Amino acid sequence: MKPKSRADDFSKSNGTEEPGQKSLRVKDTGVDRLPQPFRAIILEPVLQLRAEGSGELRGNRSPEARLGEAVGLSAAINLDIVHSGVVRVNNPKPATLFGEGKVAELAGIVASEDLDLVVIDHPLTPVQQRNLERRLKTKVIDRTGLILEIFGDRARTKEGKLQVDLAHLTWQKSRLVRSWTHLERQRGGAGFMGGPGETQIEADRRQIQERIIALQKQLESVRRTRDLHRKKRKKIPQPVVALVGYTNAGKSTLFNRLTEADVFAKDLLFATLDPTLRKIKLPHGREVILSDTVGFISDLPTHLVAAFRATLEEVLEADLILHVRDISHPDTDAQAEDVKKTLNDLGVDAQNGAPVVEVWNKIDCLDPALREKLLEDVGHDGPVSLSALTGEGIDGLSDRIDAFMAKHDDIFSIQIPVAEGALLAKLYQMSEVLERSDAEDFVTAEVRVSDKQRGPFRDLFSEYLVDLAGQLDTGSED
Repeated sequence: MKPKSRADDFSKSNGTEEPGQKSLRVKDTGVDRLPQPFRAIILEPVLQLRAEGSGELRGNRSPEARLGEAVGLSAAINLDIVHSGVVRVNNPKPATLFGEGKVAELAGIVASEDLDLVVIDHPLTPVQQRNLERRLKTKVIDRTGLILEIFGDRARTKEGKLQVDLAHLTWQKSRLVRSWTHLERQRGGAGFMGGPGETQIEADRRQIQERIIALQKQLESVRRTRDLHRKKRKKIPQPVVALVGYTNAGKSTLFNRLTEADVFAKDLLFATLDPTLRKIKLPHGREVILSDTVGFISDLPTHLVAAFRATLEEVLEADLILHVRDISHPDTDAQAEDVKKTLNDLGVDAQNGAPVVEVWNKIDCLDPALREKLLEDVGHDGPVSLSALTGEGIDGLSDRIDAFMAKHDDIFSIQIPVAEGALLAKLYQMSEVLERSDAEDFVTAEVRVSDKQRGPFRDLFSEYLVDLAGQLDTGSED
């Protein structure tokens, strides 16, 4: 039996490729997987704006910066990047985006280098993708397709795979124009003169829609399960602190530093995809739940945000959001704007969402003098500077979280009979004991109670509360 060749990988397609075109797909169901390595070229189109006479600057980034990010995305799935470059497009073509000369030049490069994949870091219409694949005789994907490939490779849990499948099918449904053009219309009815029947593309679209509906039902079950988990957490109220930020900003490294967990963290775009929650203890003994989730990126497809809403709902339910920024990155300001835009799309804003604290990470990559200045400038309301990798500034972040959680707390004086041992134990569970003195008959304590515990605490200890004059407060009003 002859050994398997790379050509065998290309032959396992779902029947949607043009003749002579290589496929990335290695199985007929689920999300695309990349048999490694694939030789690829990365192109960053810059559309010239005739009215202004200048190149397009998407997301306030230079074309070179965007190309670097596209190369980083491609490296996340181990593509063998043979060539990359910025392409100026003076007159975008509806059929191929690029002009005839550039398409012919690319076809020559693809043939001479035996490339398996062309990545266009720009949205392509279904017609443009189909025409480019025909002309270049190889697989072509745009930015959305590349992100979906990465997400498909990163998903590990059942929930993550469901969300990736849903996003992939929603995207694929709009691109069936390229899938069945080689098939003629089927005919229905009786005999040769029967009227036109359902086209293959319509049948394919219907099958995809049926699967989308099935996935949406499964994800709705996931959402209900998450709601149940949140309700259980609220029975023993513990604040939730959510980490958000641009991909590769260091969220998972910071998560591991704060929780002493071992979540996968690597200098790689979208290193983690599935959400993780852990309990941490703050300096004054308070416990909070820290949540780490998928990183954001510029031009994140809207249907991808919708598919991951079940995961991102953890951010919506958070009491405090930590916006982790890679302060050493040249485009850190543009990345911060992309994160804010995605948060706004999710319904998190300064007016009705949870408070957001900026965390400037990776200060170890900065000039020593600047690093020291950032560490000294930590205020009560400004950004927190730290290095999740080395641990510099971590204590300052813990103190900031602790101070925020204590901002809305109540301080109570309470007097409990010594014989009520179970009640004393409950006191320590529901509050932070700041001061305690023991007498022969009573234990007197000053305690701090979080806003979430205020109601249950008063219900249980109302008859033992002491007012400022030192008398028992029965909770009655004048």
